Amino acid sequence: MEISPDIFEDTQTAFANLSNGDLQKAKALFTLVGNNSLVNLGSTLANLALSLHLPVSPLFKFSVYNHFCGGETFSECKKTIQKLETSHVGVLLNYGVELKETEEDFDKTITKNLEAIEFAGKNKSVKALCIKITGFARFFLFEKIQLGEKLSIEERKELAAVKKRFEKLCDAALKNEVSLYVDAEESWIQNPLDELVEEAMAKYNGECCTVFNTFQLYRCDRLEYLLQQIEKAKAGNYFLGAKLVRGAYMEKERERATEMNYTSPIHKNKKTVDKDFDEAIKICLSTIAHVYFCVASHSESSNLFAMKQMDKLKIARNSDRVFFSQLYGMGDNMTFNQAKLGFNATKYLPYGPVRDVIPYLMRRAQENTSVAGQTGRELLLIKKEIERRKNC
Repeated sequence: MEISPDIFEDTQTAFANLSNGDLQKAKALFTLVGNNSLVNLGSTLANLALSLHLPVSPLFKFSVYNHFCGGETFSECKKTIQKLETSHVGVLLNYGVELKETEEDFDKTITKNLEAIEFAGKNKSVKALCIKITGFARFFLFEKIQLGEKLSIEERKELAAVKKRFEKLCDAALKNEVSLYVDAEESWIQNPLDELVEEAMAKYNGECCTVFNTFQLYRCDRLEYLLQQIEKAKAGNYFLGAKLVRGAYMEKERERATEMNYTSPIHKNKKTVDKDFDEAIKICLSTIAHVYFCVASHSESSNLFAMKQMDKLKIARNSDRVFFSQLYGMGDNMTFNQAKLGFNATKYLPYGPVRDVIPYLMRRAQENTSVAGQTGRELLLIKKEIERRKNC
């Protein structure tokens, strides 16, 4: 089947899994999320409620949580995964608990992720587990390393513990034949995180691609970094795993650069970011013998560009070298239409206890309001499908 320029307008395919009631709930949710003031107020109230230990879980589960998350348990997640599987859509699983600071919490996160890897190994629709290194390590530790400050004896022990935790995850991922996608984070801690992931790729990606790093293309230096990493993988005789994203901390990065009086690492405009993102796709496809990659994007133009480039280069649509992904609960017009055309389409699926996942959900909501047109586009497509069904 040829790729039509308006393929992502097919709302019948996009929302086939949603009932009329589900569509109405989604319409109400995106109307709410599209309002900056309400999102900021909601985030403030949610954080206050959590600090006061108020019973907010039922409200969040019925509204935001159920739309954007797979479930609290693996049993609940399995139902979501099986539903996606009927449309040939895979899953990138993510334990959505963030902002922990104690060693006890870090060890618990590792345990949860090891359980997720075993679960993924038994459920082949789960294509990868997505992790944040700061989910099992202190943010400040990596900030200190990037600044070149000397670590104390205790901090060196702490870093060794972090490396051991990460190695446990990599070992388990290799054993269970599950990919491990490591999320990118703020630029002022990213260098030591990159070093950890580079070492892991050299160790674990010799025969297959187990470990993936994330490249935030809204950064001015990431395209050059991608090229360097491909050359490094070639020289080291291992595969580069790359998740391509635009980036999630734009406003935070720019504010910090202004406050601390240094040049922002973020491109000045969207046009330049889009150019680098599409160039990264071209680079990965042209070096496909050495690269496995995921186009993790809600940009319709970039997804369409990657799909057409694959056909042009005669790369099989179901090649295990290329995956596409959008957030669960968003971008369905891309995900389900890509799957229908035979591409490897996936959903980024967070899971975990409602109360613990609320900070993740609030961050996502604030990110979405900062992306011009994102929630508006979702709302437009939902309304279009509601109208189509009325006229059937």
